[in-house]
Amino acid sequence: MFDTLIRGGWVVDGDGGPRRRADVGIVEGRITDIGPDLDTAGATVLDADGRIVCPGFVDVHTHYDAQPFWDGTLSPSPLHGVTTVIGGNCGFTIAPLSDDPADGEYLMRMLSRVEGMPLESLREGVPWDWKSTAEFLDAVDPLLAINAGYKVGHSALRRVVMSDDAVQREATEAEVAAMAELLRAGLAAGAMGFSSTWSTTHNDAEGRPVPSRHAARSELIQLCSVLVDFPGTGLEFLPGIGGPVDEESRQLLTDMSLAAGGRQLNWNVMQVTAGNVDECLLKLEAGTHAAERGATVVALTVPTLIAARLSFASGFVLDAIPGWADVMFLPREEKKRILADPAQRKRLDDLAQGDHPLRRLANWGALTIFDTVNPVNARFDGRTVAHIAAELGCDPFDALLDIAIADDLQTSFGRADVPASREDWEARVGIWRDGRAVIGASDAGAHLDLLATFNYPTRVLAEPVRQHGLLELEEAVHLMTAVQADLYGLVDRGRLHAGAHADVLLIDESAVDSDPVTMRPDLPGGAARLYAGASGIDEVLVAGVAVVEAGTFTRARPGRVLRSGTDSR
Repeated sequence: MFDTLIRGGWVVDGDGGPRRRADVGIVEGRITDIGPDLDTAGATVLDADGRIVCPGFVDVHTHYDAQPFWDGTLSPSPLHGVTTVIGGNCGFTIAPLSDDPADGEYLMRMLSRVEGMPLESLREGVPWDWKSTAEFLDAVDPLLAINAGYKVGHSALRRVVMSDDAVQREATEAEVAAMAELLRAGLAAGAMGFSSTWSTTHNDAEGRPVPSRHAARSELIQLCSVLVDFPGTGLEFLPGIGGPVDEESRQLLTDMSLAAGGRQLNWNVMQVTAGNVDECLLKLEAGTHAAERGATVVALTVPTLIAARLSFASGFVLDAIPGWADVMFLPREEKKRILADPAQRKRLDDLAQGDHPLRRLANWGALTIFDTVNPVNARFDGRTVAHIAAELGCDPFDALLDIAIADDLQTSFGRADVPASREDWEARVGIWRDGRAVIGASDAGAHLDLLATFNYPTRVLAEPVRQHGLLELEEAVHLMTAVQADLYGLVDRGRLHAGAHADVLLIDESAVDSDPVTMRPDLPGGAARLYAGASGIDEVLVAGVAVVEAGTFTRARPGRVLRSGTDSR
């Protein structure tokens, strides 16, 4: 007798093989049988006729560390079919903490700056009443609708051990040893690994490089070595804006993995278009370099282009343009004064037009004004800066800055999310099929007013699968389930088979897609975030319990914190 029976659907098991018509029987949160004409007696029956039945998607790069405390659904990810997430990435975690309240305050301000989480939401929505990683994991565990695993973040470790010196200098041997013990304690409690960043876009609320960016290479390697004693753990690292394109960065990633006993290291992030495939293949050489030496290095690639919504108010990303940081971290009124000065405008534009990884951003005319706040600017919403500049008879950079200043710097702008061409999707599919890359990097839970890449699963099923026919749905499911589960060694997840956890989706493949992205003012303190529901993700089961029905969240919370060594190996 089954608790739940999913009847008559097209089962896509996650292994990439062809679909088959079958029933799926579930008992106590696990699949016990898959086959034709299973007995319905005593079971809650879900009619899946004509629909796809597949494993829930696994999103391996999120920042859902704070959100469980005000939204245990981890919305909107489950609406797009995600049933398992990995958080604690980029070295930015909210555990461990010390007895000094200043640590929590520092982490809040850092997260607000570098991960785009509103400060008022972090203050009002998060209790901050733990010290250890173990206490944090225990606090999150009962809140979840879906499953979540968490790494231990480098910047949090440095802050606890070094206090304000974490952003001033390299650590002493004793301090590195103390960090290693904190990391060891977190891994023993079930943390999924260790994360860090050296990316120049990662600066704290005062404009200083975040703590992990002050670490010596030897510190990184020593911390990675702690993982050797903990099965089912892995590494995540941001080597820099451009990725691992030189021998030094490739060797660093290799040495980090080797220090951890050859455990997987995934680096973030690679965006693929038809125009940059050769560049991406060069970056993937880091995986080959590592494999030849007994290490494991893979790239995380986001399936869609990151259409970031920038603003001069926050200055995030803009502060990584060489020479811009000092201005981007000024108080707002002083910043407006500088941005209004013609000589300063010329200086900033000259710097932006130089040779650096963000040079493409400085094509000001190609940017789109997404949202304005001053009524006098309303006519500019949705238009490119080039068109606006032509209308106003001025240079595009001047037009952008004039609009921003009139909006008290709150203008939202960036590159519009132009529909990808068939050639773009062909390039991406080719990279996804390369064993040196894995679909991921949604950043869900972070950059709440900046990015909307949380919807990648539904966009993959809608665009390269249904619209362009570039890969079969079965392969797409495999590339978003089993591949990620295998990367993290997740036990009995990512596939449908007898004994697997019943994290299951019912999908209408003819309708699946993301809804339009809008701003939704539902964060603690009243702040808004980018949000999108989905169509065609009809039912989402976690441990056999519906968390989404007919595209709407239920009140069920069957998810749990995944623990390394038990839930991963």
